[in-house]
Amino acid sequence: MEKHPTSELMETVMSKVREMVDINTVIGEPIVTTDGVTLIPVSKVSFGFASGGTDYSPKNLKEGQKNPFGGGSGAGVKIAPQAFVVIKDGHVRIMNIEAPAATTVERLMDSAPDLIDKLSGMLTKNKKQPEAEANFEEEAE
Repeated sequence: MEKHPTSELMETVMSKVREMVDINTVIGEPIVTTDGVTLIPVSKVSFGFASGGTDYSPKNLKEGQKNPFGGGSGAGVKIAPQAFVVIKDGHVRIMNIEAPAATTVERLMDSAPDLIDKLSGMLTKNKKQPEAEANFEEEAE
C-alpha cells in the first residue's frame, strides 16, 4: 500500500526534530577547568510539533488523476539551561541556575541531594563513634 503524503510529512518533521534534540542537548559536553573542576551543563528541552494535510478534489480533475494534496507542518524547540553538575576532588554536587523554588515541594526537591549527603555523613560518623568509644574504654582500663 502506498504511503499517504500526510504520514510522509509527519515522518520528515519528526526526523528533523530528532536531529535537533539529542542527549548532547540535555546533558552537555563536560568542561574541565585549569584547577581540575569538571562542569557538566544540564538543560531542559521542550518541543512540540503539528502536522496536517488533506486531499481535495478540484472541479476540473481528470479521470484517473489522484486528488491533489495540501499539507503543512511546524515544530518548535525550547532549550533552557537548568544546572551544572560540578565534580571537584571526587565530590559531586548540582549547582542550579534557575529561579529559586516557589513552592514547598520545589524547595524540598532542591534540597534533597544536600539532605542525603548530610544523612550519609551522620550515619558514617555514628558507625565510627562506637569504635572510638570502645578504644577509649580499653585505654582507660
